[in-house]
Amino acid sequence: MAAGYATRLYPLTKRYPKPLLEVGGKPIIDYIIAKLDGLKGIEEIIVVTNSKFVSYFRGWAKGKIGRKPIRVVDDLTSTLSDRRGAIGDINFVLAKEKIKTGLLVIGGDNLFDADLKGFIDFTRRHRASPVIGLYDIKKLSLAGKYGVAKIDKKARIIDFKEKPDRPDSTLVAMCLYYFPKEILGLIREYISLNYHAQDATGLYIDWLRKNVAVYGFRFTKQWYDIGDHKFYNEAQRVFSCHKK
Repeated sequence: MAAGYATRLYPLTKRYPKPLLEVGGKPIIDYIIAKLDGLKGIEEIIVVTNSKFVSYFRGWAKGKIGRKPIRVVDDLTSTLSDRRGAIGDINFVLAKEKIKTGLLVIGGDNLFDADLKGFIDFTRRHRASPVIGLYDIKKLSLAGKYGVAKIDKKARIIDFKEKPDRPDSTLVAMCLYYFPKEILGLIREYISLNYHAQDATGLYIDWLRKNVAVYGFRFTKQWYDIGDHKFYNEAQRVFSCHKK
């Protein structure tokens, strides 16, 4: 997912896409690609972006050498006002590329230390159920900036709120989702019912958990949501130390 406009990171992202900003000497998206490249079951990597930034991603993709083919898809929008939003972009790619297999969705600005093997193994144990990546952010004051989840003893999501004013859990959703092929049609159904809510993925997850069983996989180690200058600078500092 790389079709956002990242206004909170202006001026860095006014004319340049956030996933291609460098952290520790390489683009943020490269860390994600490296995790996907070694995973069994991943057939292809599709990067969905917008018309404003598509040339940057096509140039980046030409220089990538890996085990998985990479394809860049233009969602045909060019401004903040006509953007499709996260769920809208997923629906666009499903229709345009005629995808009928399970779908692993990752935000292009998602930076985390853990590998994805544990997450993938968890999805296989739950077969036809959607799974979302969760992270304990530790502080209630920070949790309200994200989708906040509660899970039961079997890791099924029993409550989910998008950016609540008073969060009652510190377990938040990363932009990391597995949607099995059996429920892909529910994305189109959700948009037909809630066309105005295509941007906030959390609203879709809350709707989805009321219709099918949705599970959460807890990531440990470190996670950075590169949403503003503070988190970007912190990631720069930490990953530069790792590189040294």
